[in-house]
Amino acid sequence: MPVRGNGDTAIKSSGLSSVCRAVAMKCLSAAVVVFALLIFASGQPAQARYASIVVDADTGRILHGTNIDTRNYPASLTKMMTLYMVFDALEAGELTLQTRLKISRRAARQPASRLGLKRGSTIRVGDAILALVTKSANDVATTIAENMAGSERGFALKMTARARELGMSRTTFRNASGLPHRGQLSTARDMAKLARALINDHHRYYHFFATTKFRYAGLTHRNHNKLLTTYEGTDGIKTGYIRAAGFNLVASVKRDDQRLIGVVFGGDSARKRNRHMTSLLNKGFRTLDSRTVIAKAVPRAKPKAAPKSAPTKAPVKQQPVIVASAKHKWGVQVGAFARHTQAFDAARDAVDVAPNYLKQGHIKVVPLKKRSGRTLHRARIHGITKKQAYRACRYLKKKRRDCMELKLKKPVQVAQNRN
Repeated sequence: MPVRGNGDTAIKSSGLSSVCRAVAMKCLSAAVVVFALLIFASGQPAQARYASIVVDADTGRILHGTNIDTRNYPASLTKMMTLYMVFDALEAGELTLQTRLKISRRAARQPASRLGLKRGSTIRVGDAILALVTKSANDVATTIAENMAGSERGFALKMTARARELGMSRTTFRNASGLPHRGQLSTARDMAKLARALINDHHRYYHFFATTKFRYAGLTHRNHNKLLTTYEGTDGIKTGYIRAAGFNLVASVKRDDQRLIGVVFGGDSARKRNRHMTSLLNKGFRTLDSRTVIAKAVPRAKPKAAPKSAPTKAPVKQQPVIVASAKHKWGVQVGAFARHTQAFDAARDAVDVAPNYLKQGHIKVVPLKKRSGRTLHRARIHGITKKQAYRACRYLKKKRRDCMELKLKKPVQVAQNRN
């Protein structure tokens, strides 16, 4: 009897039937694989792909933001964190710029972009830094990770832990280079925080990011960050690209006494990304300039001197007086950090996220010295009511942010009108 398959094709021989069954089994296996891949893909975290942020580097104030907390693939922006770890080790005396790092077989076999290191050879830490900044060399990133932590996985765990200390709550690292890994994710806000940390915590080494070219083993490698030569005031920081991420960039620009940090995820090309970053930074500087003009245009009024003929009497105070209010005996704590600036930024960020409950309070960073000798800096907002404290924490926790209500020992002095 003929056997009918899809397409009404008759197979009249047992030999052909066995061939068909074999082919069918292969097709079925392929279908199962495809189906499994679809399930795997559907489990990936949602990504906006495009995200951007511009912040005032001095205050951390956000001047522009789009999808700033959406997790995306950082690509080679990851190397900013790798370099932060290296700078930490230099500050602690664990490394010097002359320390030589040994190249393993695994490191030497990392895919491009790479410096071309050979298994068993070594590279100075100073050259390794420059290779990451300019060439964005993956073999060098793995070499650093293995020499500092024994394995790249171990180093990535330390990177993630350090990122949490810096307030990068939505960033997870899985390698030191930024090569594709579905679990390696970050956000525009977190990358801006990392850029600020590199500038503030490691200003002794930040100058490396302004390097436009680097010569090694007879070859010259030019920095991928073209804004260094095309946009006035740019002195860092890093580019990144993988197909799943698009073209990423973190840029730091200083003009006069103003510094902006810009982050762009998901550019369509390096050129379009650079043009977009330029546009965002231009708008950011205009915003800063307009605020400066407004501040200068409204100077603080000077009190008028009383006429000599006026009778002596107590002057009438027009400004609010400061009194202690039992209602404002509450506050919140939104994290504890290794550095004062990190704690202050976290508190300011909490106020920005929940202004309805926290804007009437004031930021206070409270140090806590541990037995180990390490000091933690607790980020707090004091001077709010009990209701504001509990509602603020409820709201911040919905936004996946740390928050703890605090009852203060003494009422906080707040401004109130005599009327």
